[in-house]
Amino acid sequence: MTELAEAGVPVTVTCRVLKLSRQPYYRWLAGPITDSEVVEAYRANALFDAHKDDPEFGHRLLADEARDAGEAMSDRTAWRIASANGWWSAFGKKRGRDGKKPGPPVHDDLCAVVDEDGRTRHVFAAEAPNQLWLVDITEHRTAEGKLYCCAIKDACSGRIVGYSIDSRMKSRLAVQALENAVAMRGDVAGCIVHSDRGSQFRSRKFLRALAL
Repeated sequence: MTELAEAGVPVTVTCRVLKLSRQPYYRWLAGPITDSEVVEAYRANALFDAHKDDPEFGHRLLADEARDAGEAMSDRTAWRIASANGWWSAFGKKRGRDGKKPGPPVHDDLCAVVDEDGRTRHVFAAEAPNQLWLVDITEHRTAEGKLYCCAIKDACSGRIVGYSIDSRMKSRLAVQALENAVAMRGDVAGCIVHSDRGSQFRSRKFLRALAL
């Protein structure tokens, strides 16, 4: 607007075309946005995009996604911004010592069967390779900190067909393990992938990878 005013276009006309009020514009001229406020806004945008894409994530995973998008910040900063904007995990608060309440299933449980007495049980077996894959994430403590491994096992052979390792338990950890398994096994169309209800497996990134 400053450039337009210098070019001879009245501020009143510019504000009318942009449907803006003149008072906020003059207030901004008197006290323009600081560099720290601009950085905060970019960080908030990255966290918002991550939360919109994966509403199950808590602030630590949101911070991971924001950092991957190029907006560096600490977990504490991510918590402050997410808390101020009400961007909470869709899983809610923790219940007891066993962790968070599990979210609803993303897909039908294709490994569940109903017995004659009406009880539901799971069958983790397959007659041929690439019919059923089982995926989970394990945590390992090292001298340099925690290390997470996401592994995919073929239910037929019991072999690990894909895996990924990272220092953070992000959705990308599960996606990379799936991509590794597909690259190793080739054509796996129709293969069932069974997991728990962890946020990494419920993330839209993992669901998109499954759909490919």
